[in-house]
Amino acid sequence: MYKIAVLASGNGSNLEAILEAIESGRIQNARVTIVISDQEKAYALTRAQKHRIPSAVFRKAEYPSRESYDRALINYLQAKQIDLVVLAGFMRLVTPDFVAAFPNRIMNIHPSLLPAFPGRRGVADALAYGVKVTGCTVHFVDEGMDTGPIILQKALAVREDDTVASLQERIHRLEHVLYPKAIDLWVRGKIKIEGRRCYLEPEETGLA
Repeated sequence: MYKIAVLASGNGSNLEAILEAIESGRIQNARVTIVISDQEKAYALTRAQKHRIPSAVFRKAEYPSRESYDRALINYLQAKQIDLVVLAGFMRLVTPDFVAAFPNRIMNIHPSLLPAFPGRRGVADALAYGVKVTGCTVHFVDEGMDTGPIILQKALAVREDDTVASLQERIHRLEHVLYPKAIDLWVRGKIKIEGRRCYLEPEETGLA
C-alpha cells in the first residue's frame, strides 16, 4: 500500500477529488496518510478531518529560512515513510533539497498548458494574453517553477465571456479528473521517465 502525503495551502478541492478517487476504488493500493498545510486555517485541514486523516501544520514563521523549513518537512515525511508527495495548491516553491529527497516522487497540478503561463497567475495570465485554448497540467516537480516533466495535460476552450473566476472554475473541474488519473498511473507503475519526458503505456493515455 503506497503512502501519499498531500500538501495544501487553501481550499483543498483537489485533495477532496483524490480522496474520493481512493474511496471509490479509482485509485487502488494507495491511501493518503497525512495532509500538511502551511496555513492553520486552510480548509484542506477540515477536509482531512472529515475523512479521518491525520494532519499537520508547518508554519513559515517558525523557521528561519526556506531551507530549514523544507529540511523539517523532509524529516517528517521520511519518518512517515511517504512514497508520493502530492502538491495540491501548496503555495510554496520547494527547495532543491526537497526535490532531491523525493526524486520523481513529487507531483503538482498547474492551471495552464505548461510550459505556457507558469507561476501563481496561470489562469489570469492566459486570459490576459488572449489564448483560445488553455487547460491544466500534472507534472513532476523539479528545481524550477512549474518546469518538471509533464505527466498529463487536458485542454479547455476559452469562452469569449470568460472571466478569471469562470475560467478557473472550469479548469478546476478538469483538475479533479486529471490529478487522480495521474496518481493512479504512478501507483500502478505506468509512468516511465526518460530525461524530462514521461512515457505512458498506450492504453493508459485516455481520460474519458
